[in-house]
Amino acid sequence: QVQLAESGGGSVQAGGSLRLSCAVFGYVGNGYCMAWFRQAPGKGREAVATRDVQGNTNYADFVKGRFTLTKDNGESIMYLQMNSLAPEDTARYYCAARYGSCNGEMKYWGQGTQVTVSS
Repeated sequence: QVQLAESGGGSVQAGGSLRLSCAVFGYVGNGYCMAWFRQAPGKGREAVATRDVQGNTNYADFVKGRFTLTKDNGESIMYLQMNSLAPEDTARYYCAARYGSCNGEMKYWGQGTQVTVSS
């Protein structure tokens, strides 16, 4: 059984930075797609960044150049470094995982961590 737990959210002013962490409990090897999603109030959940089974990362256009996904295999932790934050980045951020490619619904989800960016 895989469990995911996010941390690192908070409140920050526009232009600031935050680093989110996703602790992975249970076996998640290289055969898993790992991802960060977010959901803003009144909006649907959207993918922010993914790491595929080859270790390649892909980013949504709205975060390219500002957010970076990394994964520390030794500690089973995935990070999302978020720089140049803007009010429109305000959302609850979730980490997620599924076995196989990233082209499908995620099977495992964390509870999320809130990020609030003020102008």
